[in-house]
Amino acid sequence: MKMNGNTILITGGATGIGYALAEQFLALGNEVIICGRREQRLKEAQYKHPNLHIFTCDVADSNDRKKLLDWVTKEFPSLNIIINNAGIQRDIDFNKGMEDLLSGENEISINLEAPIYLTAMFIKHLKHKENPVIINVSSGLAFRPIPAVPIYCATKAALHTYTMLLRQQLEETAIKVVEVIPPAVESELNMEGRKNRGVGIKLVSSEEFVDAVIKGLEKDEFEIRYGVTQR
Repeated sequence: MKMNGNTILITGGATGIGYALAEQFLALGNEVIICGRREQRLKEAQYKHPNLHIFTCDVADSNDRKKLLDWVTKEFPSLNIIINNAGIQRDIDFNKGMEDLLSGENEISINLEAPIYLTAMFIKHLKHKENPVIINVSSGLAFRPIPAVPIYCATKAALHTYTMLLRQQLEETAIKVVEVIPPAVESELNMEGRKNRGVGIKLVSSEEFVDAVIKGLEKDEFEIRYGVTQR
């Protein structure tokens, strides 16, 4: 993958893996746009890196996705890389029936529906660009699921399958399709649930993980794993 001179959109780019990716790509000489639901966090990221472009957007909302598409393609017509990174994780206990399932945000809409729809919306644009890439961030839990977060595991497993098949469908185009498969990484993802399970002592820093991602992209790897996800 060409590592500089790109125009890159990162969903969920204000914190965690998304923010670390934004920092790395900026340092490599790329134009970087990040989007997310929390305007204040986006502004904080932009304050640290004034060259960052920001857009407040809930990728689970179809109207917001359309606004993002229209704004990005108008303001940044050179866009050639999309990183579907936004995601949430929730502890859900189906022993409680519908109670846990309906008590918080919809993981299916954010983790699976959003990257599928965003990819479909941007593909026609990407087909006309040089060095186009779609990067989907799944999870090691797609391959080694745990009972505490069943919907998260299922959405990431589905995203893995979708990414493989998308790669096959686009193999006659110039678009590269890459899957990034993180281990447990330091982030704001389900902090309370992970703390309760004692995951905190095993976390990899987002900077360490993104260093590995950058090396994988430089080598044109189509599945980038790190740490326990390499096993």
